[in-house]
Amino acid sequence: MWMLQVIVLCVLAVAQAAPPQDKGLIINLNNGELCMISMQCKSSCCHRPTGLSLARCAPQAAENQECSKKTLYGTYYRCTCESGLKCEGDLSIGGSITNTNFGTCEDPKGKAATI
Repeated sequence: MWMLQVIVLCVLAVAQAAPPQDKGLIINLNNGELCMISMQCKSSCCHRPTGLSLARCAPQAAENQECSKKTLYGTYYRCTCESGLKCEGDLSIGGSITNTNFGTCEDPKGKAATI
């Protein structure tokens, strides 16, 4: 019995000494990897092109690209905007349910400067 304990302790010591990996199996996924919800992706966007396709991690939408405001399911048909950008568009309860709340990524600072 104590031999089993020694083996378990050795395995745990080796696991703790191993360098951390940038890639995860369930979370911290890179773009292009299969996902179920956006929390799994480094980019925070689990994207599916159609309702019947597999969802994969994708980059966030850049300025002037189509974007989703919110989703109830954790996957998007259009990704959310990059940091500092705002998704301008209509937000509705029906759109949240059907995942069709699309808008366009805009820079709120650039919009205020042109007014």
